[in-house]
Amino acid sequence: MSIMLPAPRPELALGLDCPLTVLDVDGTRVPSEVLDPHLSDIDEHALTNLYVDMVRVRRLDVEAFALTRQGHLVLWPPLLGQEAAQVGPARALGDKDWVFGSYREHGFALLRGADMGEFSRIWKAYAHSGWDPQEIRMAPSQIIIGAQSLHGVGYAMAAKMDGADEVALTAFGDGATSEGDVNEALVWAASFQAPVVFLCQNNQYAISEPVGLQSGVPLALRPTGFGIPSMRVDGNDVLAMHAAARIAFDRARTGGGPTFIEAVTYRRGPHTTTDDPKRYRDEAEVEAWTAKDPIERVERALERMGANMEAVRAEAKIRADQLAKEFRAACEHAEPPAPDEIFDNVYTQPSKRLERQRLEHRAFVSSIEAKA
Repeated sequence: MSIMLPAPRPELALGLDCPLTVLDVDGTRVPSEVLDPHLSDIDEHALTNLYVDMVRVRRLDVEAFALTRQGHLVLWPPLLGQEAAQVGPARALGDKDWVFGSYREHGFALLRGADMGEFSRIWKAYAHSGWDPQEIRMAPSQIIIGAQSLHGVGYAMAAKMDGADEVALTAFGDGATSEGDVNEALVWAASFQAPVVFLCQNNQYAISEPVGLQSGVPLALRPTGFGIPSMRVDGNDVLAMHAAARIAFDRARTGGGPTFIEAVTYRRGPHTTTDDPKRYRDEAEVEAWTAKDPIERVERALERMGANMEAVRAEAKIRADQLAKEFRAACEHAEPPAPDEIFDNVYTQPSKRLERQRLEHRAFVSSIEAKA
């Protein structure tokens, strides 16, 4: 006996034919019935702030990449080219909202207030988490592909049960949409109408595999099969991303359940500092996406608005250089943890077994030091 399954509902997805956008590459405004109503308060001052945010995020990224090459960091996953995809949603978050990201959400960490000294310890392999999650309301970086989607949905379900005015945003890459964790998260979110926003930063490559090998249709169509509405958005347009996030957060807060946002963007650098992207993509592709640079797009928009770009660029550079200086100093002066700190924070409360292992480890370290 054959079972007829319902077809995905494409009407749940917006921007399938062309990603939603409001800022063209040359900085001109493009009318959008979907996004424009959520940008009425974005004036020159607000756009300038978003520009400075992106410049600071990129400067942090460039500095961290250099620190890796100079031996101060063990690893770094660059986000060059993806600044708008993170800054737009990050500035739409409420103070009580939570972020559950992967290992590339440096923009979210910076804008949520992560301490640079603590943040640097992750990438020196000195700490499991570079910040206090409760303080900045952002979970530690997640290296397991897609696992954070389940964490975000779980938190959102709990917030709904508690009647809390909180939304969870979970961010991941295009490759994660092929993982079981993300699909399970979509099932739970849809079934319980959890106040969660799924942010898929489609940067075109899951490590070295192009997105076309994973899906023959836009990724924004996938969640519609679960009954979750989605938007396919120009991920290099910070205003479009900001508006889309506002729509999704408003829907979640008013009982509308989850939303999936596919940010169509591009990872211009390597997957991590151990990767060589020249082995799997050509330079012409990189150049084509570089022409769509999210920061330069906003510069052109501000120029059209009559902003004093010389002053804006100067202010952005001062703030970005100061951030880079602080991050470098933190990296260069960070002290490695004591060996037995590996036993800290394994459980909420230490167990007898864990304490016994700690004592055994101390004795082992002492025996080695005694022979040295």
